Amino acid sequence: MQIKEVIVVEGKDDTAKINQAIEADTIETNGSAVNAGVIEQIRHAQKKRGVIIFTDPDYPGERIRHIVSQAVPGCKHAFLSKDKARAKHNKGIGIEHATAESIRAALEQVYEMDNTYEPQISREAVIAYGLLGGPRAKQRRKLLGERLAIGHTNGKQLLKRLAMFRISEQLFVETMQRIIQEEEDDE
Repeated sequence: MQIKEVIVVEGKDDTAKINQAIEADTIETNGSAVNAGVIEQIRHAQKKRGVIIFTDPDYPGERIRHIVSQAVPGCKHAFLSKDKARAKHNKGIGIEHATAESIRAALEQVYEMDNTYEPQISREAVIAYGLLGGPRAKQRRKLLGERLAIGHTNGKQLLKRLAMFRISEQLFVETMQRIIQEEEDDE
């Protein structure tokens, strides 16, 4: 598998792991203090080849994703769940701990953010499916984020992420119905 776009990652271990899974060029942010020089590199890459932001599924990774996507509009996004990015024996979370298969799967489900898209999913629907303020809300958001490949979000971010990635009401409803059915089957 070869990726045309340049992939933005956090560090050299991420680059090494990605290169084990696919053929791609990367830009490393070297942590969450993304400097102006790195932003300029990313802007240049975006103009020439396009950019995919592929950061760790943790707070620093989300912070980097936000900084880069604000500074360089039009970037695509790939997400890896915490489970797929967890190190053996729970000693850290990061792209560098993921399997080559998980990395390829995440890069096959790349999204492009669109802030002009009219949301199809209402706050009421999110509440009705128990994604905000219920006993299973956090687990349901985690599963929804994994299945839609939009990353894990808190309740406040969920509606925005669903809209940005143009998740249709039909896909949302079908996915939530499967999640709820699986919960009922497990009881």
